[in-house]
Amino acid sequence: MRYDYLIVGAGLYGAVFASEVKKAGYRSLVIDRRDHIGGNIYTKEMNGVNVHVYGAHIFHTSNKRVWDYVNEYAQFNNYVNSPVARYKDELYNLPFNMNTFHELWGVRTPQEAKNKLDEQIGTAREALGDSEPANLEQQALSLVGRDVYEKLIKGYTEKQWGRDCKDLPAFIIKRLPVRFTYNNNYFNDIYQGIPIGGYTGIISRLLEGTDVRLNCSFEEYMKSNEAKGSEADIFDKIVYTGMIDEYFGYSLGALEYRTLKFETETLKDVNNFQGNAVVNYTEREIPFTRVIEHKHFEHILDAESIPDTVITREYPKEYEAGDEPYYPVNDERNAALYEKYRELANKQKNVIFGGRLGQYKYYDMDKVIEAALDAAAAEVQR
Repeated sequence: MRYDYLIVGAGLYGAVFASEVKKAGYRSLVIDRRDHIGGNIYTKEMNGVNVHVYGAHIFHTSNKRVWDYVNEYAQFNNYVNSPVARYKDELYNLPFNMNTFHELWGVRTPQEAKNKLDEQIGTAREALGDSEPANLEQQALSLVGRDVYEKLIKGYTEKQWGRDCKDLPAFIIKRLPVRFTYNNNYFNDIYQGIPIGGYTGIISRLLEGTDVRLNCSFEEYMKSNEAKGSEADIFDKIVYTGMIDEYFGYSLGALEYRTLKFETETLKDVNNFQGNAVVNYTEREIPFTRVIEHKHFEHILDAESIPDTVITREYPKEYEAGDEPYYPVNDERNAALYEKYRELANKQKNVIFGGRLGQYKYYDMDKVIEAALDAAAAEVQR
């Protein structure tokens, strides 16, 4: 077949790009090593509940262009992300706000909360003297004080990164949002919600009319295509959303990632397990970071009308070959190595590197869509 683009990855970036160039009359072949479309936003129905197979994905944006775009492909509900943090037998609202501070200290007014925070922050900064924070622990203490750090940051962060906070660089948390209002909405964005029916439907509609081959890795495809000789597919450009170091055969060394292990189970005859979509477990001793109860994403008011529930426990772990890479490890060594790969990528005249793996960057969904729209527009206009 003759294609304008070979798109590697049937996730959000690849699907948006394919849809946009198709509107302009270009033809694409999308391949993916998994057995489904959607990448990490893939959802599937289990026991009447749309399950976020690769972890919770809440769509949020302040970009009206992106919000209008996704609403062409799905109807969104009015879900507001308001996670709860559990530390031992204590429950706290997130993000850090007046509800959190009342639960911590019994304070009732913003000024009382500010006084308590200022007292703890002052102690931490006094200990630093004229020095800048040398690690994540010192940075966090100087931003929110010891109580918030010890109960809500330390254990969760150490599980997430597999390292002690004293061994993590300070720049990982340049700021920690603190609100002096009784507002549990995690995001500050104007638009927020979950697509009714799940995310897979969005990807399916974006890929309508585009050739898709699943269970097909880039390496396998290229080898098999070359072996076809005159029967091989022909394409002008590659849009690559896989790991950038893998594309170059790890020639400069491997970039580091953190990954997740998911433990999903159906609880029969339990119609409401935890009363919230997301509960974070912030103790280091508990191996998982959070429990997701999927029905609360879509069945905001009628969760108990569904007799069973589906929950997922998330366990962070070191990335190993064969795992799904989730989070780039943002330290000086990996940043420097990525820059070298980016220099190689810039020399590839007929390859576009996109998405979180192609650009070694953690992207929220709205930023992925924006980047894909811009990349497709640049192609159409050239």
